[in-house]
Amino acid sequence: MSRKITGIGETILDIVFKDNKPVAAVPGGSTFNAIISLGRTAGRDFKDVEVSMVTDIGDDHVADIVTSFMEANGVDTQNVTRYKNARTNISLAFLDSNSNAHYQFYKDHFDSSQREEKLASITFEKDDLVLFGSYFVINPELRSFVAPLLQRAHEAGAILCYDVNIRKNHLDQMPRIYGNIVENCRVSDIVRGSSEDFEMLLGIKDPEEIYRKYIKALCPIFICTCGPDPIHIFTPDRHITIPVPRIVPVSTIGAGDNFNAGLLYSLLAKDLRKADLATLSSEQLTDIAAIADSFSIEVCCSMDNYVGKNFRAIPDCHRHQEPDTDC
Repeated sequence: MSRKITGIGETILDIVFKDNKPVAAVPGGSTFNAIISLGRTAGRDFKDVEVSMVTDIGDDHVADIVTSFMEANGVDTQNVTRYKNARTNISLAFLDSNSNAHYQFYKDHFDSSQREEKLASITFEKDDLVLFGSYFVINPELRSFVAPLLQRAHEAGAILCYDVNIRKNHLDQMPRIYGNIVENCRVSDIVRGSSEDFEMLLGIKDPEEIYRKYIKALCPIFICTCGPDPIHIFTPDRHITIPVPRIVPVSTIGAGDNFNAGLLYSLLAKDLRKADLATLSSEQLTDIAAIADSFSIEVCCSMDNYVGKNFRAIPDCHRHQEPDTDC
């Protein structure tokens, strides 16, 4: 049976600066980056897998670049809403001495009336894969459209993976958006976030405390990535810690996004369905994390936001046994 991968999130043009000089301009966005990697890998490696993106863009030259890029990388654009007389969002990503990015965003206003008809036509099937995250899915202005879409996917029996991915500039809106984060966790099968996300959101960095106090009652599986430190995976009956190789990154833009891509890719590679998630063994969880981490490492070794077109995920790899890596 064929399975669909649907990404729900914002699309932007990332202009990347190093030493205050522009060095790259690439289409991006948290979910977008993951979906491009999945179009390049899952769309290539698995028969009858369709990859698509639910997103908003303007009606400008940047939008032409974005849609052409999606189509060239195996991503269906029928669920992309283009808004007349609007400009596609842009971000400036400034890389520090450790190649970590700090962002400034420039966004236009999109007329919500153009979005409603588009989202109403989107359908989901049992065991489809849905990836969603970032501000797009908690934005109060979009919530009346996003929440029913997620609920439809949940009720259809799709596997929902939520990347919290909070930014500092959204913290002042926390009274308006925290309930949306909770509801996103509640409809999800897997919640993934970085320790940095939760330190900003909750003032807590310890993955075990985050799961026990905030995630466990909402979603059974929680994956916490911690940069160069070990990955933590929690289920109701276990806590697995998985070391990651030390690398010298070229850029960390898209690292977490591509971990998400690798996570969904691993579910396809192992033919795991929604019913299987409750009984995953420690070995299966470790292998899932290893495949996901291989996507993240690949993207850290380039200036791109996504894995290369020739990238091949290594099934059942145990990254903690590998030596240190220089990109």
